Amino acid sequence: MAHPYHHALSSVRKWGGAIEDYACVHNWFDESKKIIADFRHRALRHHAEGIFMAETIFGSTITLSTGRVIPVRWIGEQHVREDLGFIPSFADWVKAIRPEPWMGRALRLEVADSRAAVCDFPSIAVEAAPTTLVSTVRG
Repeated sequence: MAHPYHHALSSVRKWGGAIEDYACVHNWFDESKKIIADFRHRALRHHAEGIFMAETIFGSTITLSTGRVIPVRWIGEQHVREDLGFIPSFADWVKAIRPEPWMGRALRLEVADSRAAVCDFPSIAVEAAPTTLVSTVRG
C-alpha cells in the first residue's frame, strides 16, 4: 500500500461503506509524508501508540455512510498491518534509530531569580515564573 486512497479502498472491501468514510483516518496516518517523503515517515504514527492516538483524534468509532459503526482502532490496525505486515510498538521504531551525539545535548537553564516556577500539569500554567532565564550550551 502506498496511498491513503488504496488503504480506504481496502477498508471498503473489508467493512463496507464508501472510500470517503475512511479517508480522514488513512490520510492522518500518512500525513507525516509532508515531513519526510519515504518510508521513515511511518515512525511518527505507524505503531501501537499511533493507533491509539488516532482514536483520541477521531473518536472510538466512526459511522459509515451505510450506518454501520466501525472502531477507529480497527482502521488504524488495518493501515499499519498493510504497510508493515505487523503492528510495531514505538519502542521498535526507536531501537532502529542510530544515536547521534547531537541527540543527547541539552541546554542548561539557570534561574537568575530565587522564585521557583510552578507548573500545574496538564494546564501548563506557569504561576511564579522567574524573571530571567540564562541558557548556556554545555557539552
